[in-house]
Amino acid sequence: MSPSGSSSVMKLTQPTSPFAPKITSISDGSIVHSKIIVVSGEINEPQLRPMDGNIAVQHDKDGQAFPSTNWPVSDSYFKALVYLSPGWNKLRFDFTSPKLSSSSNGPPSVHSSYIMVNYLPLNSAPPLQLVVLLGKDSPGTFDATPSRIQNEGNDLSMAIRKFRMAAHLWQAFTAEQMYRHKFGRRAFRFDEEWQTGTLSIQDWETGVQKNETRVHVVRCDRTVAELRDLNLAQQNNQASKKGDLFSIAGDTISKHFNIKPGQKQYVACLILDSHWDKQAGTITAHAALGGGGDDLKLAIFGSHALQSYPSCIEEVVPAFTDCTKTDTSHVANDCNESGSSWEAANIGIGAHLHEVGHLLGSPHQETGVMLRDYVRLNRTFCIREPYSTRTKSPGMRVCKQEDECGWHRLDILRFRYHPCFRTPGDEPFNTTDNSIQYYGIDGGRLIVLASTGVAFIEIRIDGADLCHHWTEYLNADPRNAVLPRQVIITEAEIRSKLPEDKKKSKVSLQIWSGSSTSTEINDLAEVLSQKNIIVLPPVKLAPSDGMMMNMVGKSFGDKRYGFKSKKLGHSSMNGSKPQEIILQSCIYQNKLLLSVKVWAGMALDGIEFCYEDGSSQLFGKSGGSVSEFQLDEAKPY
Repeated sequence: MSPSGSSSVMKLTQPTSPFAPKITSISDGSIVHSKIIVVSGEINEPQLRPMDGNIAVQHDKDGQAFPSTNWPVSDSYFKALVYLSPGWNKLRFDFTSPKLSSSSNGPPSVHSSYIMVNYLPLNSAPPLQLVVLLGKDSPGTFDATPSRIQNEGNDLSMAIRKFRMAAHLWQAFTAEQMYRHKFGRRAFRFDEEWQTGTLSIQDWETGVQKNETRVHVVRCDRTVAELRDLNLAQQNNQASKKGDLFSIAGDTISKHFNIKPGQKQYVACLILDSHWDKQAGTITAHAALGGGGDDLKLAIFGSHALQSYPSCIEEVVPAFTDCTKTDTSHVANDCNESGSSWEAANIGIGAHLHEVGHLLGSPHQETGVMLRDYVRLNRTFCIREPYSTRTKSPGMRVCKQEDECGWHRLDILRFRYHPCFRTPGDEPFNTTDNSIQYYGIDGGRLIVLASTGVAFIEIRIDGADLCHHWTEYLNADPRNAVLPRQVIITEAEIRSKLPEDKKKSKVSLQIWSGSSTSTEINDLAEVLSQKNIIVLPPVKLAPSDGMMMNMVGKSFGDKRYGFKSKKLGHSSMNGSKPQEIILQSCIYQNKLLLSVKVWAGMALDGIEFCYEDGSSQLFGKSGGSVSEFQLDEAKPY
């Protein structure tokens, strides 16, 4: 719906001049799902007449304007972060430049363009929760230089504002990356609550209330001194308990959210009591870790770079262009890559995003955020880059799309089918069956089946730490996102994707479904070997009343083959034995399978197949309690 309530989008005023900003990153009438989006564009023909200037973004949402924001133009290119309210947003981009003054001593003339963007918040996907974790006796402050403390403070309120803004940069960056990979501007969402707005400094100063991202403040049962124990410090080579901060945070957060069995939370956690221990030369109460179990997916990171973060949209460009030298008398130079304030912001915001990538299921990759490419994160939000102490080189005058940091394609594929990224237009899928099956069949072929569809397959070479090759099964038409439920691939097809000197290497596969589940084939050649193909007994007639004896056991048809499924269970307990069965209904033509009994206690003990004649076959053991599932007699099994 348009702002006026009609079914069509409001017709916008045409650009006022050839120098009106041309938006290149998003089209008029687009639908987005993030409160803040990245918008980029250019002025006139940059190659013909490059010029510097300023873009002022004016917002109008049902008469409630978001404060105007200003963004630099460099050589006729610009980038801006735009705040949106739910529904249609009318956005005006005003360009001014001293080179385009209406008179020699008059004010610069204004050149305007307009677009409409529909912000549709997501409420059905699970949110990424934000948590600030403190020690039980923490004063609620973070490391900062004296000048920073004097100018803006370093209390809990400022920490919340900076962490919230950093999270929105993660979201805007991810949404833009998803769009560039043809998946729309989908991204993880946040929980919101009615509170004083902080994403605009003007809202914060005037006390304007808005629905903005909630940040949970959680105190753990450890003191600050206990959290800052050098044995917990991840960057301390002599630390004996490097992973314990993750457990401490996880236990505390699980209690805070009161996670019930079968529930799941996704949480990005900022440890506020991180501290640069100058004497020890390490950051205490800090660990960069992401992952978790079935109930809690967690990404933790320290607050040691928090002073360099922007606390609102207006501070994004100043934060990412601040060349103030890092004063290691008060704050850390993390990994010796944070020699200036803007580089510290890159490392802090970007490295925490890296851990969020782990939280969402991404491993390390060959390029992108998951390979520390976040040292260029600033280029997504700023058109110009300052001098870098890390590379000892002047920054880029124009940061174009190809110069930016990015998510790897394999990260994007994981996110596309992740529950946190679902949108209302996505195809519903059966959440009761997330299984993936595969069978090695004749001719070096592999059949893969998944009720929610086969999304992509990662191909890994033995000994390689990273995945460099994969195959996708996505429909090229974004309007038809249905995945194939069965695919057949050949070993030759898989090996053709490998470099010439690796074609004979041992290959493993990671198969991903449309429900974000996966299964692994450790050795493709072993699965396709002859030992997984068995000759089935000929079809026979089962004995029955009135059947003549000379008909019993009579065979029909040609030789038949069966293909072994993947192993069910991975028990290594004493007494465990591998077991295989061939269902009698596959051998006897008139033997009817009526039901399946599942025997289970704390784990699955066995599966029993029950036939019409009263006989049964037991796969495993009959321990624990039993549940019986009747089958449709009209269907063959």
